[in-house]
Amino acid sequence: MPYGLYISAEGARAQSQRMEVIANNLANLDTPGFKRELAVFQARYAEAIEQGRDYPGSGSINDVGGGVMLSHTQTDFAPAPTKRTGDTNDFAILGDGFFVVQKGDQQYLTRAGNFQWTAEGNLVTQQGYAVLSDGGAPIAIDPAGGPFEVTPTGAIRQGGAAQTLALVKPNSLGDLVKVGENLFKPLAETQPLAEAERRVGWGYLEMSSVRPTMEMVQLIEASRAVEANINMMQTQDQMVAQLVARVMRS
Repeated sequence: MPYGLYISAEGARAQSQRMEVIANNLANLDTPGFKRELAVFQARYAEAIEQGRDYPGSGSINDVGGGVMLSHTQTDFAPAPTKRTGDTNDFAILGDGFFVVQKGDQQYLTRAGNFQWTAEGNLVTQQGYAVLSDGGAPIAIDPAGGPFEVTPTGAIRQGGAAQTLALVKPNSLGDLVKVGENLFKPLAETQPLAEAERRVGWGYLEMSSVRPTMEMVQLIEASRAVEANINMMQTQDQMVAQLVARVMRS
């Protein structure tokens, strides 16, 4: 069977996986704080090299290109637009950093500031996870304690008491892994933001970083690449069929 058939099949699969990544981005177009994913491709070795039966640079018939494959997906942490909502449940980090939330016995990071206040006065995420202060305790106010305010540095004041939102940043964005629900798991220690770096917009919300026009263009591009690879597979299959038919007639 023509080796090009395998290369075309691998190309079709890689582009199909890319389409899944783009579709997920588009599905989160209206998700606050969402960071788009990028599909990263890399060249693939020939099958014999992949299986360890040959090695790169051998100069043999096996030392040919093996097409491309999806290596991994990478989160794009580019800044997203911020929208004023006027809602006292909404918080936006204006600059670098992440909020810290408690899920079970683990702490996670998020850029999504569409929080909510429970009847007991606890500040939680949309999924009900506690939003933490810089001291590691859940943020809470007294529901009967009167009005409260949030300062530009993220301090929540009510009466004479004040709590400060935990705002941290990793040493490298590569230390963060998406775990679903708009949360990131840090693989290394994080650092609290310095006072001069702390900027919180109360009544503001960071929107999704997905740009629909760009994603649609890439989706069409990937779809056409899948179609082109499938057409190549059909062409090569027809060539084999014609060759077999000629051999059978001879």
